Amino acid sequence: MRTRLLQRGLLTAMFLALFCMTGFAQEPAATPAADAAAAAAPVTPPPAPPNSGDMAWILVSAALVLMMTAPGLAMFYGGLVRKKNVLGVFMQCLFLMGLMTIVWALWGYSFAFGGSSPYIGNFDHIMLKGVIASAEDSNPMREGLTTIPALLFAVYQGMFFIITPALICGAFAERMKFSTMCVFMVLWGTFVYCPVAHWVWDSDGWLAAGKDFWALDFAGGAVVHITSGYSALICALLLGKRLGFGQEPMPPHNLTYTVLGAALLWVGWFGFNAGSELAADSVAINAFAATHFAAAAGLLAWSACEWIMRGHPSTLGASSGAVAGLVCITPAAGFVTPIAGIFLGLAAGVVCYIACTTLKNAFKYDDSLDAFGVHGIGGTLGAILTGVFSAKYVNSLGNDGLLLGNSRQLINQFVGAGASIVIAVVGTVIILKILDATMGLRVSQEDEIQGLDLSQHGEEGYIFH
Repeated sequence: MRTRLLQRGLLTAMFLALFCMTGFAQEPAATPAADAAAAAAPVTPPPAPPNSGDMAWILVSAALVLMMTAPGLAMFYGGLVRKKNVLGVFMQCLFLMGLMTIVWALWGYSFAFGGSSPYIGNFDHIMLKGVIASAEDSNPMREGLTTIPALLFAVYQGMFFIITPALICGAFAERMKFSTMCVFMVLWGTFVYCPVAHWVWDSDGWLAAGKDFWALDFAGGAVVHITSGYSALICALLLGKRLGFGQEPMPPHNLTYTVLGAALLWVGWFGFNAGSELAADSVAINAFAATHFAAAAGLLAWSACEWIMRGHPSTLGASSGAVAGLVCITPAAGFVTPIAGIFLGLAAGVVCYIACTTLKNAFKYDDSLDAFGVHGIGGTLGAILTGVFSAKYVNSLGNDGLLLGNSRQLINQFVGAGASIVIAVVGTVIILKILDATMGLRVSQEDEIQGLDLSQHGEEGYIFH
């Protein structure tokens, strides 16, 4: 009898909990007074119905951006580490696809796109409250845009929330505890990524369109690449070098993975950049073309640098150059011409090559997979050059840059990039210091020598040695 009563009590509690959660995720019921007020209010025309073409393009773009994390980034990074750590890198990318998705749904989206504060969102959309698959809500990134539903916008933006912290993994590859990595990414996504996304992309953000310091960032030069790149540098500095770094060779274990990963990133980037227009229109076409041209130019520029400095171009250099070009064009894709995209790609290939060789060797930090050299430097360069090459005739929602006489826009680009660097550096230092004191950041020397595949996951990616 007691067992049955206990079971009934548990079932009752479970149903009550589900009822409360469901109620929490819905809009409050209207009162009779509210009904009367609504009836007396002037009738406004309903919003335009969602556009099936726009919805189809953003659905595809969301899938392309997810593909960038895995298999794209997983293969790109996984091929660069030693074979005893390849599964560790794959697991980081794959696990973040799950972990950051849940964080985004529970509170991340609300912190990035909720409320009316210029600095961070609020709890309006906790657990995706009010985020539905219709055009009833205007898009928080662009007021009045109702051709895609709020839920589709949230899903698409969630893919950026996944890949951005995954980019940081390249800086601490082969030496960070998996458990600490998980906690770090949740805290970093909440307190670094969400505020910057709100600043730049929410219509109420202090760096958003129409504000005094309007910083053009079409697809995430500051939000994605500057924040992840400079956070990656801090991770590399605070965790310290890998055992034997600079004293023993640490060549990539499988460059085939890296080349295939770079190709997948190149293809996925069309969803990343052209999809950020949130519509299938002429600006999306321009962003698509500029993205492709920049990647091609970045590949050629990096390869040329290697050819001149080392006597031959490498597949790793070509892959890195393509990614550098893609990073640099990200903030500019919808604001510059495709030919300007070539200039951005060429600049990225040269500057990022120098950052990953001369700069890295001069300061001797162990950014394992050059996350800072490519994403931090490339993202900053792209943000600044957006203020040089942006043209309002390409995108009426943008501003002219320095090339067309608007020096103010260049100043705004510096402000946006600088603010993003500051919050990334300060936030990452605070989070890592707290985690170092509570959980520890690095695996033990024995685990690092053994490799993260076995020590952190109990598996080997390569059974035959």
